[in-house]
Amino acid sequence: MKALRRFTVRAHIPERLAALGPLSTNLRWSWHPETQDLFSRLDPELWQAVQFDPVRMLGEVNPTRLDELSSDEAFLGDLDTAAADLDAYLSTPRWYQSQQAKGTSLAGGIAYFSMEFGVSEVLPNYSGGLGILAGDHLKAASDLGLPLIGVGLLYRSGYFRQSLTADGWQAEHYPPHDPQGLPLRLLTDAGPTSDDGSPVVIHVAMPGGRVLRARVWIAQVGRVPLLLLDSDISENDADLRGVTDRLYGGDQDHRIKQEILAGIGGVRAVRAYTAAYGLPDPEVFHMNEGHAGFLGIERIRELVTTSGLDFDSALAAVRAGTVFTTHTPVPAGIDRFPADLVRHYFGGANGENESSLLPGLTVDRIVGMGRESDPSIFNMAHMGLRLGQRANGVSKLHGIVSRDMFNGLWPGFDADEVPIGSVTNGVHAPTWAAPEWMDVARRIVGQEQLEEARGWERLHELSATELWETRNALRGKLVDEVRRRVRASWLERGATEAELGWTTGVFDPNVLTVGFARRVPTYKRLTLMLRDPERLRAMLLDEKRPVQLVVAGKSHPADDGGKALIQQVVRFADEADVRHRIVFLPDYDMSMARYLYWGCDVWLNNPLRPLEACGTSGMKSALNGGLNLSIRDGWWDEMYDGENGWAIPTADGVLDDVRRDDLEASALYELLEHAVLPTFYDRDAADLPTRWVERVRHTLENLGPKVLASRMVRDYAVDYYAPSAESARAVVADDFAGAREVAEFRRRIESQWPSVAVEQVDGSGLPDTPEIGATISLRAKVRLGGLSVSDVQVQAVLGRVSPGEELTDVVTFPMTHFGAEDGTEIFEAEVALPVSGSVGYTVRVLPHHRLLVDASELGLVTTPSV
Repeated sequence: MKALRRFTVRAHIPERLAALGPLSTNLRWSWHPETQDLFSRLDPELWQAVQFDPVRMLGEVNPTRLDELSSDEAFLGDLDTAAADLDAYLSTPRWYQSQQAKGTSLAGGIAYFSMEFGVSEVLPNYSGGLGILAGDHLKAASDLGLPLIGVGLLYRSGYFRQSLTADGWQAEHYPPHDPQGLPLRLLTDAGPTSDDGSPVVIHVAMPGGRVLRARVWIAQVGRVPLLLLDSDISENDADLRGVTDRLYGGDQDHRIKQEILAGIGGVRAVRAYTAAYGLPDPEVFHMNEGHAGFLGIERIRELVTTSGLDFDSALAAVRAGTVFTTHTPVPAGIDRFPADLVRHYFGGANGENESSLLPGLTVDRIVGMGRESDPSIFNMAHMGLRLGQRANGVSKLHGIVSRDMFNGLWPGFDADEVPIGSVTNGVHAPTWAAPEWMDVARRIVGQEQLEEARGWERLHELSATELWETRNALRGKLVDEVRRRVRASWLERGATEAELGWTTGVFDPNVLTVGFARRVPTYKRLTLMLRDPERLRAMLLDEKRPVQLVVAGKSHPADDGGKALIQQVVRFADEADVRHRIVFLPDYDMSMARYLYWGCDVWLNNPLRPLEACGTSGMKSALNGGLNLSIRDGWWDEMYDGENGWAIPTADGVLDDVRRDDLEASALYELLEHAVLPTFYDRDAADLPTRWVERVRHTLENLGPKVLASRMVRDYAVDYYAPSAESARAVVADDFAGAREVAEFRRRIESQWPSVAVEQVDGSGLPDTPEIGATISLRAKVRLGGLSVSDVQVQAVLGRVSPGEELTDVVTFPMTHFGAEDGTEIFEAEVALPVSGSVGYTVRVLPHHRLLVDASELGLVTTPSV
């Protein structure tokens, strides 16, 4: 018989072992080996069986064993030490507090919204890079002491588990997850002070007078609470119970309900949490992609209904404290809904314009926040950019791509002036670095610095022998794990034990090992390595310098094209002559990923440039002394230095996709054959690959510190959160006087801007043969209509002139007001020629207000008519 419902019953823990409870539910254990070791001592075999999950461990361990340990003085001493260590971690001031003590102005609180969080495999609330990045963000924020709250949804089936059919086709299954069996606790109105509080239930209005309700679970990630909304409760109608069933499942109607709950419900969950715990509300709200963009609309509603602001003033207040991060370099990766669907969910009764979901707001203004040039489409990224005064991509190259992709929202500005910056992603070293490296780092830099991921570069101090021995040991671990997983996969595909003797010889611990593991959208080009299968086969089977290749990744359940790519790799890897040298491992997740990052000598990444926003898997490999072999895309474009790996040449400008793939695959093979393999196999008299080891040393020393999530979170804290908090304080002070001022300024500017004109520009003072640095005097007559001189800034713009008369490599100079003449305002500037060659100039007028962050912020600019 099958069970009707699954739930978890935890064992009674003797009072002397009570500290195991908080140690199991605070996910700090997931990056704290000492706590993991403590739980493994309860029952080493069971620890393996429960897949290193402390909550499951406490649910399944024999009560007799707990009774034994409650009188084991050695164990009790270690338990007390672990509990005290956790208490110290949670209470001791860290980097953030030290900066505040120095007088640095930082954000008083940050709410970080993401559709997925990959904190640990025991909390399967992630699908790929976006979620892993979000999880690393929370962990690094905890290590650094940021006052951050994470917000997302709790998916009862998470993302799918992957297996392979006999013919290599991806199969999906969705095991249910019982929240009571996960490291979670319910948010109650009593907060942490009592166990008797009532669970908080969030309410979000739905069309037809229905209500979507959600409980709020808390996953404690070190010092950071992660709030996860769960709609699977009896108070909901059957279809609404399923809103949080699966990550990225369902149709657009299902998806918009999820995003409404994540954004609007998420803000309400934050308010409930801060109220229950007696905390101040966050000053800064950070949208990790546009999925939770409705959070900004909810915050506008709060201000309209509780503070008496009009929509524009509330928008100004919300924008000041909002950060938006975009993760996609292609329009197809952005959530876009039919505008009519948005009107359906936000519309008023009987077609009225006032929203019934968000009373006090009009449906037209809500829909306008996500407008595109096509009025029938609502774009979540456009909404995020309109709601966030500060925005960024996730690598320097992605920042460039994003400025170009969203240039249309700032008409009249060059792409490089679009106000989207960049913070390159990073990875959490204690999560992704092998225990061997962590032990060495702890010995060299000390525990305190290691907890904040400082001093990683000092790993270069190791001798060549110790570096190489560590790499060999980690490759050996990977080989053992590959053999175990290959055998299990073949059994799942229908093979028998009798025919799997060959799996004991899969992979060789002494062979160069290349890893390729990631999601399987087309642009990541999973099968580029198979472009010339015979050439690949020759490298795999080379007697003197062989290579072995481990491949993993999931395709979206609805993406048959991606599944076909996986099947192509699997069928090649199934061939009897190469199956000991190339494997596809199904069900790629965090537990598998660690072994790959630890043990692979080379991390392969060959996306179609520039479609990889960042791509952090290669960073995790680098933390473990792996060398990258990658297209110069995402993070690798800015961090490749010629010694930390190899850059695969790209065929930029080749429009024929087939030819481009052929060229770049050939370049990949060339690098493997003539650079990578010789460097790995050329040995000295002690059998040491000296050139390889020096590249490993260089990677640890120079690349290690740059790829850390601690660096990333510091960048956000200093460059985005702190100035956002300052802006938020400025607009809310004196009963939102600044917000009202910005709203009035914006209305006045937008109504008067059509009357602004640059009527005349004159230049003088140049010699017959000017040189760089020569001075030119510019004078402009500007008609401002109903605006004042203080409402604008006038700039001289100089740069090289293209054959099409476009200015490039431009430099701007402020122009000074020198009075009025014939109804126009006179502006002048003395400027030094900044470039050589064919040079030109123009003059432009921009809005100016003390509370605007960037002159391009309103998307308004006037230049002379040509």
